[in-house]
Amino acid sequence: MANSSDYTYTPPGAMPDFLIRHATLRQLQVFETIVRLGSFTRAAEELFLTQPTVSMQIKKLSDVIGLPLFEHVGRNVEPTEAGMELYEACRGIFQVMSNLEMKISDLKGMRRGRLRLGAITTAKYFAPEVLGEFSVLYPGIDVALKVTNRDRIIERMRSNEDDLYIMGQAPTDEMEMVAFPIAPNPLVVMAPRNHPLVGEKNIPLERIVEEPFILREPGSGIRDAMLRMFDEHKLRPRVKMELGSNEAIKHAIVGGLGLSVLSLHTLTLEGIEGPVAILDVEGFPIMRQWYLVYPKAKELSLVSKAFVDFARELEPQMRERMRNIWPALEQYLDSKDSTSTKKSTSRK
Repeated sequence: MANSSDYTYTPPGAMPDFLIRHATLRQLQVFETIVRLGSFTRAAEELFLTQPTVSMQIKKLSDVIGLPLFEHVGRNVEPTEAGMELYEACRGIFQVMSNLEMKISDLKGMRRGRLRLGAITTAKYFAPEVLGEFSVLYPGIDVALKVTNRDRIIERMRSNEDDLYIMGQAPTDEMEMVAFPIAPNPLVVMAPRNHPLVGEKNIPLERIVEEPFILREPGSGIRDAMLRMFDEHKLRPRVKMELGSNEAIKHAIVGGLGLSVLSLHTLTLEGIEGPVAILDVEGFPIMRQWYLVYPKAKELSLVSKAFVDFARELEPQMRERMRNIWPALEQYLDSKDSTSTKKSTSRK
């Protein structure tokens, strides 16, 4: 018999005997996936099951619990009160199981597990690159990336749907957060290659506001940073249109519909010599950062801790990568004040 100091003994009468005998981990996995994705169909797709199989597993689990686990709200399914209690329990169980799996893998000399990463829309150019390098180091770890807008990311954070998040700014007004920079995120003024201002030096902001501008939707961090820059100089851009994606904005720029302010990361694939040009504008680039973010109260899994350790060593490498994309950026990256801009200071 093991020494009682080695672990806390749980008498047989205190074990959840009924659930152990009648519920299965697979049923709990199916249930957790439906709640997280908000859909039986999407859960079936993620788990590579048929929808009738998913429905059957949930019916069996509801019979075991003795209460309905879901209710239909319009076309969506929402967990009942009993369902939410079960969901919280499932997350705790799977967190423990994930850590156990990784510890056993470590004993075998390998790393296994699953990482769920959430990222705001603009980070879709940056996050897959980071995950790719992480996967090279830890090929046994499965990664899932959810890219969506900032408001939805904050909702997912409140619901504890992901392990970690990549954002341009931590939502400190929502909850106490841990956030540290992992890469520079310079914002630059972009124009079509044939625009008359391409090649001009130190273009005044007063000249730029005469041009039509294409903006991201309200709530976008890039939009807020751009408007703050103009507000500091008591200027207002001529807004021609608002679009919800960076790719749509780049197409609109190429089409001659106006100028825009976007992250330099959006030019990662085509480079700075493509159909979209970077203008040399007073006060730009606005030097921002990408941050790895998670709630301070969150207990990180072993996989999440491995990614945090990896990301903490990432920034120098990403700074060099940004230099390679746009060599003129070097003078701003080397500045001691990472938030400084050419002739003004902008804070997110």
